[in-house]
Amino acid sequence: MASEDPIYRVAFVNQDKVYELYVRHVYPSDMWGFVELEGFIFGSRSELVVDPAEEKLKQQFDDVKRSIVPMQAIIRIDEVRQEGVAKITDAKGTVTAFPTIPPKRQ
Repeated sequence: MASEDPIYRVAFVNQDKVYELYVRHVYPSDMWGFVELEGFIFGSRSELVVDPAEEKLKQQFDDVKRSIVPMQAIIRIDEVRQEGVAKITDAKGTVTAFPTIPPKRQ
């Protein structure tokens, strides 16, 4: 059986939005408390039907070699058989950012 590179679906919170991306590599960062994402995968550019949300993500991550995401922003990481459509959705419902230090009172 041939060994194929795994594909990961990573969901994380960024500015009140949930980003769902497909990447080839996920590993802990040298910076404590962060996760590194590399090898972003997006749909084929030759497709006739274009998803505006995926196009926005393609543009946003077009020149990105590696993205370093805070560990507390990660919702889940799944190893999948094949890539799907990358998307951005509103963070509503039970998605809550990890507690942080409250701002100082003034």
